[in-house]
Amino acid sequence: MIDDDADRRALPGNGLPAERVLAEVRALRAADRPTHGGRLFAYVYDPAVPGLDELAAAAYAGSAHVNGLDPTAFPSLLAMENALVGAAARLLGGGPGSAAPDVVGSVTSGGTESLILAVKAARDAHPEIAAPRIVVPASAHAAFAKAAHYLRVAVDTVPVSARTLRPAAADVAAAIGPETVLVACSAPSYAHGVVDPVAEIAEAAAAAGVRCHVDACFGGWTLPYLRRLGADVPPFDFAVAGVTSISVDLHKYAYAPKGVSVLLHRDPALRAPQYFAYADWPGYTMVNPVIASTRSGGPIAAAYATLRHLGDDGYLRLAAATRDAVAGLADAVRAVDGLRLMAEPESTVVCFTATDPGLDLFVLVDELAARGWHTQPQLSYADLPPSVHLTVTAAVAPRVAEFGPDLADAVAATRAAGRVALPAELLALAGTLTPETLTAETVAGLAAGLGLGAPGAGPAPDRMALVNALLDAAPAGLRERLLVEFVSLLQRPSWE
Repeated sequence: MIDDDADRRALPGNGLPAERVLAEVRALRAADRPTHGGRLFAYVYDPAVPGLDELAAAAYAGSAHVNGLDPTAFPSLLAMENALVGAAARLLGGGPGSAAPDVVGSVTSGGTESLILAVKAARDAHPEIAAPRIVVPASAHAAFAKAAHYLRVAVDTVPVSARTLRPAAADVAAAIGPETVLVACSAPSYAHGVVDPVAEIAEAAAAAGVRCHVDACFGGWTLPYLRRLGADVPPFDFAVAGVTSISVDLHKYAYAPKGVSVLLHRDPALRAPQYFAYADWPGYTMVNPVIASTRSGGPIAAAYATLRHLGDDGYLRLAAATRDAVAGLADAVRAVDGLRLMAEPESTVVCFTATDPGLDLFVLVDELAARGWHTQPQLSYADLPPSVHLTVTAAVAPRVAEFGPDLADAVAATRAAGRVALPAELLALAGTLTPETLTAETVAGLAAGLGLGAPGAGPAPDRMALVNALLDAAPAGLRERLLVEFVSLLQRPSWE
């Protein structure tokens, strides 16, 4: 039996011994999805390189208490940031001798921060525009909507073709108006993994005198390597004249620990409005290139160590392994009657949907999870059907041969189970709800009716098809409100 009181008496401040604290952390982590092993197709990026985790952790620990607030006080962090920006710029068509020799950039905490800053720089470059707007494809990452919400910028959304999953450049051009400060496109889009017609969109933006940002957070570190391996990757980087900024996440396919992204601008003048400075107070003059002021050096040092260790040849090998895994998974989908690929894979995504009305994709996701494959369900949107998203990493390559038989078996089990049926009382309740009238109490009742239990009572149930079916049936505004209230119920103080 563990004597907590004795443990506390042995330490100043009545704290717990390090071993006990780490044991608590390990116990909490046991409920999480596996971050290694090639069976989780979302959220994490695993290269399966022996020793890389230990190297990154050591670099992280060595710089965890370094503060990025003042680069003159901690020149090591400045040097590592500049090296990361230089590596990203070279990979994406910038640097000496390139079409963008004056490219500059900043290291951020992730893709969302990079996109917010890209929108901020575009907005603040035009203080004369009272009601700035941005033009984005419907397939653009939701972080653009978040940026617009935070920065009070309006969004003009361009639809994507149900066949190509891309916007038409002519539609983007038509959406650009006198108040447009930024046009965005994806390389590739997260949901389906297809590359937008960047060259044509950038040309339209340039003709209108508007900035063009390429969101390459997801694919910016792999598309250049896939091109070197023979893939037909369309132009998307600074080699395209109208591209003014690019974002790329290092915690994705550069395989650095979270969270590190890089935002690049074609030249320093384009980056200038990104900065925030303030001197009108008694303290130090604040100068921030990014959103945060204090920033731990840990993620930056870990990213630096990862890039230096893997090197160009290492990333080329990892891209080749990922390409082969994508091809194998796509073949597995093609081999199953009742499924079809949403698009032929162009990057590191395999996305598929059902052609058989009796095949419930949300049940299929549960059946795959029961077999150890954790995929990401995507709800229907406009004329696009629900789909299953697989983010593929190098760690998946050794597992590909296992996936096909499990997918076929999961599809058979899904057919046998039939489509989920929402309880009549839930459907009736959902039919009366609006985002404005939704309350935390209503959401708690819905959660209980869906078998989610009380917030904080434990992990979500293994079967989520019923929840996903309800969300899929709800209009977007109601869906957002439901999830906001539910997450709010989850995020409550622990008093233990």
